[in-house]
Amino acid sequence: MSTYPLHTIETAPAQSRAALQQLLEAFGLIPNIAAKMAESPVLINGFVGLFARVHASSLTEPQIQALLLTNAVTNASEWPVAFHSALALEAGVHPVDVDAIRRGVLPDDAGLAALSALARALIEKRGHLAEADQKRFLAAGFSAAQILEVIAVVAASTITNFTSNVTRTPLEARLEAFAWHTDARHAELIR
Repeated sequence: MSTYPLHTIETAPAQSRAALQQLLEAFGLIPNIAAKMAESPVLINGFVGLFARVHASSLTEPQIQALLLTNAVTNASEWPVAFHSALALEAGVHPVDVDAIRRGVLPDDAGLAALSALARALIEKRGHLAEADQKRFLAAGFSAAQILEVIAVVAASTITNFTSNVTRTPLEARLEAFAWHTDARHAELIR
């Protein structure tokens, strides 16, 4: 049962409309996840603001999409896995690397592997990174400041991941080719 409507700009609470308009301009549509988030102006406005900052970071769009996909898989969140699979491919992430992340393994690309490993460690260890986790990331050519940027990406994607899991956000028709389902281990969590 879902008690969260798929809002349009017209049906959303007044304080959510500007954020939805911003997403419409950015994507050419309002993603279903945002249509669900719009029920809470606090959530949708926080989400849009944080994502704008994430996409203005020193990370490239393919790197950001690999992180967002890793986070969605790690959080067993089906709508974001489909969405970020599509966006990762559009951003130029190699299909082999997208498939690896979707299967929960590290991609072949060394930089994306370092990002993916760090994001997974942050989520699985609830932010308690070991010194070795940080050293591996730095050894891959990233900076200490970029560890903090990855935290911002994890925070932003946690919003979409948790919202999708709570609201059971349906896939848009264009995302159906990228549908992904949780494995048995994660399915036990939602029963």
